Amino acid sequence: MTEVERTAMVSEFMHTDLQSGAPDESVFEALTTLADAHVHGLPVVESSGRFVGVITTTDVLEAISESASESERESMLRHTLVRELMTPVPATISPTESLKDASQQMLFRGIHRLFVTVEDRLVGVISQTDIVRAYAVGRI
Repeated sequence: MTEVERTAMVSEFMHTDLQSGAPDESVFEALTTLADAHVHGLPVVESSGRFVGVITTTDVLEAISESASESERESMLRHTLVRELMTPVPATISPTESLKDASQQMLFRGIHRLFVTVEDRLVGVISQTDIVRAYAVGRI
């Protein structure tokens, strides 16, 4: 590094090719998207493009565990809307923030990912894995 250390920015390490769900789709549809995308958290975006929440595999598993039978689980997955299980107003960060700030937010909040937004628009996601990978391969 030079005398002035360069600050690594969220925008350099975030993922921008994201799958998303809609608040009015079924939990089954969201679960299918989660599985197909191999992710644990699915951002929820309104048709206007406004980022409104996140539904996670943990949210779905908790709802499933409350079902007493196979038919109740099936009914819950098909008839419950994403908006009923999602976490509204999830933790976000700006793409211009530093990786240090992102790391601290995740650590202090006990979360694994931050959604990257500009105003109310989702532009990416950065996870603990992304930050660890950046350190491990010497990019920061």
